[in-house]
Amino acid sequence: MAEIGRRLVHVSGTAAPASYLLGVLTWTQLGWALRFGLLLTLVLEAMRLQIGLDWWIYEKLTREYERDNVAGYALYMIGMVVASAFSPAIGVPAMLMLTLGDPIGGYLGGGGRRKPPVAIAAVFAVCLLVALPFLPPGVAVLGAAVATAADGYQLSISGYVIDDNLTIPIGAALAMFVAATYLPV
Repeated sequence: MAEIGRRLVHVSGTAAPASYLLGVLTWTQLGWALRFGLLLTLVLEAMRLQIGLDWWIYEKLTREYERDNVAGYALYMIGMVVASAFSPAIGVPAMLMLTLGDPIGGYLGGGGRRKPPVAIAAVFAVCLLVALPFLPPGVAVLGAAVATAADGYQLSISGYVIDDNLTIPIGAALAMFVAATYLPV
């Protein structure tokens, strides 16, 4: 049940880029709202890790490896803020790759360390579909490929797991920016 809860929290983040797409917030306003959310998140994480703030939601939605480290939701917020630093054509798909592609990959992957081909294909398809309305096909394919790789490969530095909540939006946004800026498409 905790896995479904995590997936629903992920998908709920779609409200951020949707608020821009629906004209509720400008891109600048969305960036500020995300920065405020990140500040709040960092305060909560500091309280959780330093003081021992132990709300039930932490118990239900954090993974074992996050108990004594920065939790995935904080990395999610960092990734969203970084994506908002790019133009909407790049930032919106990067955010959607995180909020839609990642939970689908996690659900179909069954939580294992190696994702089955169907999960990898689904992540790529979702990421490509959310990028195509905003970017040329070649740029969208590159962004989807990077997001899929970030979702499928768990990065670890000195034993600390770098959650894909961070690597999906940042990697995809950087790849799409570089491709859109420097590659002939």
